[in-house]
Amino acid sequence: MRLNRLIAACAVGAAALAALPAAADNWPERPIKFVMTAPAGSSIDVLGRAIADKLAPRLGQPVVVENKPAAGGTVATAEVAHAAPDGYTMLLGYNGPLAFAPLLQKLPYNVDKDLAPVITTTSQPNVLAVTASLPVHSIAELVAYAKANPGKLSYASVGNGSSSHLNMELFKQMSGIDVVHIPFNGSPPAVMATVQGETQMLFAVMPPLQGQIKAGKLRAIAVTTAKPFPLLPGIPSIAESGYPGFEALAWNGVMVPAGTPRAIIDRLNKEINAIFKEPDVVARMNTQGFALVGGTPEEFAKLVDDEAKRWAPVIKSVGLKVD
Repeated sequence: MRLNRLIAACAVGAAALAALPAAADNWPERPIKFVMTAPAGSSIDVLGRAIADKLAPRLGQPVVVENKPAAGGTVATAEVAHAAPDGYTMLLGYNGPLAFAPLLQKLPYNVDKDLAPVITTTSQPNVLAVTASLPVHSIAELVAYAKANPGKLSYASVGNGSSSHLNMELFKQMSGIDVVHIPFNGSPPAVMATVQGETQMLFAVMPPLQGQIKAGKLRAIAVTTAKPFPLLPGIPSIAESGYPGFEALAWNGVMVPAGTPRAIIDRLNKEINAIFKEPDVVARMNTQGFALVGGTPEEFAKLVDDEAKRWAPVIKSVGLKVD
């Protein structure tokens, strides 16, 4: 069972600890690399740097952020999956490369065997935003406009196999609209393409959209939670806008190479959970639409497994492939 294998990846760390007690006891003795699956300025990057800034003094070593957004986050994920399991390489991944991409393509890593979960960081809806020049202000108007212009509109995504991509494919299936997919490496270029009218719409989390919405260059018309999201008041859900049953979350989490000693995983989990209780971190993330989660490695493993199971039939039903 996939979940059992994911949880077993955590247990592998305990065996590694028995073989490397001194290494774990003295950890960390040098800087830690924190690999981002998205580019600088993205929501992943904003979250990752907030964690790194708080984690470094707690561990007594620098936590160095490296952005590697290529191929929808799968390049960064593969790098960490094959890194030494010594606690000096971490990944801030998201549902795309961890739960969705393995359903879409052959990858140079196996999430079950090559990675060990540490903690769920955030969970929040995607926001469906349209370029300001598009004459629509609601889901009903968007569907009507798209049906009147089949195949003439396009949507940006933050990468192949991302929740940004899958959310629109599910919405296309439920609404019957025909819009063309244009994938980008991360939210900054996807958002800019929509601002400039190169694409007309996208699903993305709120942080990279916020400034453009306030500037009047993008218009937020719906969120992907079943009900309106408390941190994003005034934006209706797709489900309540005529498509009951539509529900999807964008989530992120920290992973390390499988075989990392359990003592190190537990230390990272403890420190990040504590960071998520700091009032300034909570306020900063909530302001940007992030709902901090935390929890255990096993809970993160279950989330990855549950999401893969939930979206597998959707991917199959729409015949989704990597563009």
